[in-house]
Amino acid sequence: MKKGLTQEQLGTQMGFTGAAISAMERLLHPVSDDMLVQLERVLGGGTGIFEEMRELVRLEKLPEQFRGYAPIEQKAVALWLYANHVVHGLFQTEAYARALIAGGHPEPTPERVEELVLARMARKALFDRKVVCEIEVILDESVLRRPIGSEEVMREQLEYLAECARRRNVNLQVLPLDAGLGGEYAGDRGMMNLVETPAHDHVAFLEIQGESLLITDRRKVSTYTQRYAKIRAQALDPRRSLGLIEELAGVRR
Repeated sequence: MKKGLTQEQLGTQMGFTGAAISAMERLLHPVSDDMLVQLERVLGGGTGIFEEMRELVRLEKLPEQFRGYAPIEQKAVALWLYANHVVHGLFQTEAYARALIAGGHPEPTPERVEELVLARMARKALFDRKVVCEIEVILDESVLRRPIGSEEVMREQLEYLAECARRRNVNLQVLPLDAGLGGEYAGDRGMMNLVETPAHDHVAFLEIQGESLLITDRRKVSTYTQRYAKIRAQALDPRRSLGLIEELAGVRR
């Protein structure tokens, strides 16, 4: 072992028992995110090797239908997002995500709930990357009015959305409930994620009922981009959107 440490010695430096280190080495227990953080601190030597492993482990814990999209999202130059059922995963609080995941069907085990919540929260690293990602998200108003978890959980979620809306690299808009009164409702076909990659290619990602579709065909992506522009045109402007979110959260100006 690097540095010639015994399992007990390594465990002491990492804050784990020697038995836990032994179980990890013999693959009797999956390595945890915290364990990889400590391995990087104690053994990494600035190489970042265990940090890279953290990304791979997180990816393995994601739902299968999301694994192909997750690395693309994390490397994106820009994102254009539309969500019409629940708050988009990138913008969920931990409590909201936990209530949503735990309430799914089939019912996940408590251990699986925690894995998925941790993986979802890890996606937020995108907000504070050194290479800034410009993010635009449009939420259907019904998303803001549908309580998940409890009133307290929902109020915290709305307050967090308001906080996100004030970020310089985030543009948050709300598609109002009455958007269809004019005879045209651009958001009727459900959620979509549009991504600009570091190579300035554009892809679309769709997800429904545990299934997903990653689209790279330029003509199809162009259609989704045009549809997204229609949704944006029917949405409230950012200032009015923030005002509505704050009103629903009970924030006094």
